Amino acid sequence: MDMRLGVPEDHSLTVVALIRAARVSKRLACSPILALFLGLLPAHAAVFDVAAFGAKGDGKTLDRDAIRKAVDAAAAAGGGTVYFPAGTYLTGSIQLRSNLTLQLERGATLEASGDASAYDPPEPNQFTQFQDFGHSHWHNSLIWGDGIENVAIVGGGLIFGKGLGRGNPQGAGDKAIALKLCRNVTLRDFSILNGGHFGILATGVDNLTIDNLKIDTNRDGIDLDACRNVRVSNTSVNSPNDDAIVLKTTYALGAARPVESVTITNCLVSGYDIGSLLDGTYKRTVKQAPDRDGPTGRIKIGTETGGDFRNITISNVVFDRSRGLALEAVDGGRIEDVAISNLIMRDVSNAPIFIRLGSRQRAPEGAPVSAIRRVSISNVVASDVDPRYGSIISGVPGHDVEDVKLSGIRILYRGGLSLDQVAKQPADVVNAFFFRGGVPAREPYATPEREKEYPEPSMFGLVPAYGFFIRHAAGVELSNINVAYMKEDTRPAFVLEDVKDIVLSHIKAQKAEGVPEFKLISVTGLSIDPPQ
Repeated sequence: MDMRLGVPEDHSLTVVALIRAARVSKRLACSPILALFLGLLPAHAAVFDVAAFGAKGDGKTLDRDAIRKAVDAAAAAGGGTVYFPAGTYLTGSIQLRSNLTLQLERGATLEASGDASAYDPPEPNQFTQFQDFGHSHWHNSLIWGDGIENVAIVGGGLIFGKGLGRGNPQGAGDKAIALKLCRNVTLRDFSILNGGHFGILATGVDNLTIDNLKIDTNRDGIDLDACRNVRVSNTSVNSPNDDAIVLKTTYALGAARPVESVTITNCLVSGYDIGSLLDGTYKRTVKQAPDRDGPTGRIKIGTETGGDFRNITISNVVFDRSRGLALEAVDGGRIEDVAISNLIMRDVSNAPIFIRLGSRQRAPEGAPVSAIRRVSISNVVASDVDPRYGSIISGVPGHDVEDVKLSGIRILYRGGLSLDQVAKQPADVVNAFFFRGGVPAREPYATPEREKEYPEPSMFGLVPAYGFFIRHAAGVELSNINVAYMKEDTRPAFVLEDVKDIVLSHIKAQKAEGVPEFKLISVTGLSIDPPQ
């Protein structure tokens, strides 16, 4: 089988070639050779050219109804390939069906209409109180599927969300692709420009393959919510205003369902100006995301964490002009058994590593405090890093981040800050977006807890360590760590507070004259190798 098209190997490409020729030659369209070849294929391999159902592809005519007719015909035949030849297809909602492939030919663009009436309405959902509107509805999207299986969207074409909103309940469609409770889904080889609230929202999807996509969008790129057995590979996501690839566990399905068995590998995430990934200019003129920190464009586990996350690997990823890696458990779910390796980061707009256990508890009453444990992060090289936050590993009083191992980490910060600035929290340096009223002055090592607040490195203001700030943690191991700065920074490299059983091995840290490398506050079970 050729998994790219969902039809027998070689047959799919031959059929598409014959259809192209048939569009040129009416004689071939009636050819007994073509008829014989199509007759030899199983029913699910039939190809349905949207042009044959009235689609104009001129970028002006609303082609939604013609596309729906092609999809209906494929569904009635038991499945098949809905084929989009080169052209611009202005459309509203397209509902996917089981055993269906959308094939976007190179030069084919699905363009989201700005007409709200072209989209299906958001379906009723009684479980909306613990996540926002965008996470809670799927049908009001450009392409959506609900409870289907054996589905693919493939080809070298473009999905352009020109008319999509960004999560406004009163608006038109608000997502490029939304999938709910589906199985055996493949998304491969196409591009998304301006995908609305989500380029791809997959909720409760099992056996999902995302490969060789390019997503250049104005909010989240790929959201994997309560999904199992997922492979994301060879994909580039540019999302300066929000997260690039993010794993979540909301209550949108009515219960806390885990994210598990996920692999993310060989990807780029970035915060270039919107559109400049796809056009190859990689512009860097936008300085801030809506929350007033630098461009986002990162990989994140969280923030919505009602359910558990387990058996996750992330490897071979480039972060460019983006925020760093974030693991955030704040709503009752557990993050455990995670292995992350081979990350390169440049022009990092906040903490390169942010591991936050909090107790926001956006969850049903009685939900436990979250947990983070058995996390391994290795072989990370980060340069030109925002100096305000260092890297952060932080639990909350009585609930430690546990069993985190970091090895082979090299981070070059911009530097240039001092403990005096940490005490004063100057308004021209601190991002006060998450403080609602400004960041008060404080003693330099009196970092506020803020356990119920939205998790983001800037939630603490300036932190007292330029390298690593570790608090409320147990069983942490740091080995082969190298931190330095581009401009002298007079904060300690490491500040450890309420940390138990920590192993430090082969640590190298640049430091200013007279400044300690470590500041230890209520630390027990410290082991340093080699001894210092």
